[in-house]
Amino acid sequence: MTSTLDPSRILEVERLVAAPIDLVFEMFADARHLDAWWGPDGFQNETHEIEFSVGGFWRYTMHGPDGRDWPNWIRYQDIAPPTRIAYEHGGEMGEPAHFDGIITLRDEGEQTRVILTLVFPTQEARDATFKFGAVEGGKQTLARLAAYARERHAAAGDN
Repeated sequence: MTSTLDPSRILEVERLVAAPIDLVFEMFADARHLDAWWGPDGFQNETHEIEFSVGGFWRYTMHGPDGRDWPNWIRYQDIAPPTRIAYEHGGEMGEPAHFDGIITLRDEGEQTRVILTLVFPTQEARDATFKFGAVEGGKQTLARLAAYARERHAAAGDN
C-alpha cells in the first residue's frame, strides 16, 4: 500500500506479534486493551470515549512519564476486520488532524505482522515527528502491544 503514497510524507514501523490476527485486531478495538499498551514506554492512557466504528471517535489522554498530559483523538475512517484500520489522528478536539494512520495486520499463522503507517500532510510535518522521536516511540508502542498480546494469548491458552 505504501508504494502508492509519497514516501517523503510517511513514517512506518512494523513488528511481528506472537498472537493470532483476530486477537491482535481486538487489541486495537477495545479501550481496556488500548489503555494497557498504546503509546511509548512510560506513558499511561486514559480513554474518555471510544466508538470503534467508521466515523466514530476514540478520545483519550496520554499521561507522560514527566507528568505532562497529551490530549489525543482518533476518528476512524475505515475498519476492515481483522486486517485494516484507517484513521485520522489529532491532539485537542476541534483542531485539525496531525496525520492519517493506517494499521495493517497480516496473518502469519499463530503470529501477526503489524504495520503502522503514518501519512503526514507535508514532508516537513513528517520530519518534525522524526525530531520528536516518533520512530522510536512507534517501535516502543508496538513492543508494548507485542508483550500485551503475548500475555493475553497465553492466558487464553490456559482456559
